[in-house]
Amino acid sequence: MNSFGHMFRVSIFGESHGIQIGVVIDGCPPGIALTEDDLKEDFARRRAGGRGTTPRVEPDIPSIVSGVFQGKTTGAPLTIVFENTNIKSGDYSNLWDQPRPGHADYTAQQKYSGYNDPRGGGHFSGRITLGIVAAGVVAKKILGSVSVTATLIEAGGSKDIAAAVEAAIEAKDSIGGLIECRCTNMPVGLGEPFFDSAEALIAHMVFAVPATRGIEFGSGFASASMKGSEHNDCITDEEGKTATNNASGINGGITNGNDIVFRVPIKPTSSIGLPQDTYNFKEKSVSTLLIEGRHDVCIAIRIPVVIECATAIVLADLMLRERRG
Repeated sequence: MNSFGHMFRVSIFGESHGIQIGVVIDGCPPGIALTEDDLKEDFARRRAGGRGTTPRVEPDIPSIVSGVFQGKTTGAPLTIVFENTNIKSGDYSNLWDQPRPGHADYTAQQKYSGYNDPRGGGHFSGRITLGIVAAGVVAKKILGSVSVTATLIEAGGSKDIAAAVEAAIEAKDSIGGLIECRCTNMPVGLGEPFFDSAEALIAHMVFAVPATRGIEFGSGFASASMKGSEHNDCITDEEGKTATNNASGINGGITNGNDIVFRVPIKPTSSIGLPQDTYNFKEKSVSTLLIEGRHDVCIAIRIPVVIECATAIVLADLMLRERRG
């Protein structure tokens, strides 16, 4: 569904080329200072226009329409909306009969019996992540001294991100990337095992971000080839600090006070400038598809802030469960 959270519940809505997109946050504590200006910094990090990103640049001007009075949250549902202004829906008309390989065009059409909005990917567009970022800005205000930062550390399998992007532009192709997220100043005790463990909820939320293809915490997949004597994080003081952090700050689904560190692979954008063969449902045969429209060469450039805000939402929800916010 389109809602996530227990105490801090986030619901996103809208389509890429619809009138509006937005987010409703239920359970936001009262008394938090919040204005539209607070959203600008993270919105700028997500905004397109840079090298390797889509030419579709939206102003992303937020409008807080409920849940704030005289600059402070009221405790009532907090609603933030954004207008879609820079749309070219005609670029997507051919994708109804010939869905893009690797995209949700086909699955959405089948699941919703053809009633879905296909323009710009509709509700499956990365544009909808703007609501996650908005909710994440609010969540960060609940976290206090806890800091969440995410960074793109590789693109196209290379640490030279700029060069990898230029090569993909030249080839009229797309590339993926690897994002690392770190949460510092973590308290001990967040997480509700078994099914709402800290890493389970983070993974759940991170996989809701379009283009996510995996997640690994701490030593991740490398732990499969390690010995227990190598992987165990020895506790060094009464605060629970450890000499290593293979467990990524989580034991038994509960935070142990050390940093949470995880990495997320982001797949290449499905829409590319090269011709692709795919099934044409109108002609009843495989034929060549040339995708029009405006698309990111490397969507991973714009996703770190989304991963960061998604993580902040999870931590805020867990903190409110513990009444730590």
